[in-house]
Amino acid sequence: MAPSSLHLLTLSFLLLLASTPISDGLELGADGGGGGLYREILRDETVRRLKELGQISDGEGYLERTFLSPASLRATGVIISWMEDAGLPTWVDQMGNIHGRFEPANSSKEALLIGSHMDTVIDAGMYDGALGIICAISALKVLKVTGKLQRLTRPVEVIAFSDEEGVRFQTTFLGSAAVAGTLPESILQVSDKSGTTVQDVLKLNSFEATAAALGQVKYSPESVGSYVEVHMEQGPVLEALRYPLGVVKGIAGQTRLKVIINGSQGHAGTVPMKLRRDPMVAAAELVVTLESLCKEPHRFLTYDEECGCFTEESLAGLVCTVGELTTWPSASNVIPGQVNFTVDIRAMDDKVRETIVTSFSRIVLQRCDDRLVDCAVQHKHSAPATPCDPELTTQLELAARSALSNTMTSPGGGGGCSAEAERTPPVLMSGAGHDAMAMARLTKVGMLFVRCRGGVSHSPEESVLDDDVWAAGLALLRFVEHQNVAAAAEEEEEL
Repeated sequence: MAPSSLHLLTLSFLLLLASTPISDGLELGADGGGGGLYREILRDETVRRLKELGQISDGEGYLERTFLSPASLRATGVIISWMEDAGLPTWVDQMGNIHGRFEPANSSKEALLIGSHMDTVIDAGMYDGALGIICAISALKVLKVTGKLQRLTRPVEVIAFSDEEGVRFQTTFLGSAAVAGTLPESILQVSDKSGTTVQDVLKLNSFEATAAALGQVKYSPESVGSYVEVHMEQGPVLEALRYPLGVVKGIAGQTRLKVIINGSQGHAGTVPMKLRRDPMVAAAELVVTLESLCKEPHRFLTYDEECGCFTEESLAGLVCTVGELTTWPSASNVIPGQVNFTVDIRAMDDKVRETIVTSFSRIVLQRCDDRLVDCAVQHKHSAPATPCDPELTTQLELAARSALSNTMTSPGGGGGCSAEAERTPPVLMSGAGHDAMAMARLTKVGMLFVRCRGGVSHSPEESVLDDDVWAAGLALLRFVEHQNVAAAAEEEEEL
């Protein structure tokens, strides 16, 4: 198809989605997806499954499910059963990712991948990661029970990634990076706190644990058309806007540092203040300096007219966090000999992030020199900002608006009112990292955010309204259907 024809087809499809109900092609049925069967699967059953998965834990009295832990293996069996219930043939790859895929007969189209992660942080909530997996399974189950799954023209695959949080091995995106083909062979030798390596864990769970096996997990870019992820927002913006869903324009880049400060260990009562080389005081000063640097960057940075990287827009979303601080020997009556702390710097503008990292590293060395302590700054992780595909973002926005027009106005729908449903879903940036960051190295990506109470995440206090879960599932269903309507129209045009 000529580029001009493809552009006109895409434009026509988007106009159709914006102006008409989904009664053409793969119709939702008489209730428009706003009640009955759709509500039972996309809301009630999805919420029940979220609660069930949230009970599968390695911790006693709290949720913890890390990479290939005993709980993750139990969760794998449950997720596979749900995928099979949705009519999807399943398999587990050599990195422990769970796949459920519908493959149309004689289809040459690129696959739509939908996914999120099954692992959790320690003392987690039940929505982070799991929401995206179960919403996707539920959307495809609706297609199965309504007899429409076999009418799909494009392969659709749900992936439950084995590791995104990086809790066990302090390395994020083990699952999705393997699928994207960006996971280095050296990852096999990375060890957890007990000294167990990734390779050891894989072998213990009957995986091959070789570089060649990791290569088998990789998808070819030619076989994948796009990747979409549903995720709770993990922030307070949607709640403040009183809107259930939002689309994501991009994911902030991230740099993780470790600052190591060595001073002179000594007795708390005998070393005079003027003679101390106290790494704790230096660390405290640097933590406060980092806060100032990121709250008021114009005080520290010079605006660069050429790159334009320090405009108010480019600085929006800049955040810096010290999340972990350790001391040695950590006794109340001892001046510490060493203090270490972590630094997490995120921004949508990579030049801003890199400049903040460089400026802070320079400040660390200056302040430590002033206080006669020795410092080192280790770079532990760096990931560039990830823009979402504009066309996918538009399609998700239209699907969300269409879904909300049903769930927010139907009988029993508690998500809001019809006036709110007519509003355009907000477009947000994500300060948190997601599997979409890794998958962007493979294909174009899109993300749909779901409102959460108080913006709380990585906590048992995570909470998403049942009706918002419903809205997210219905939006994803409509997106999948229209992806296939577009594929069918494109195929017909080519013929």
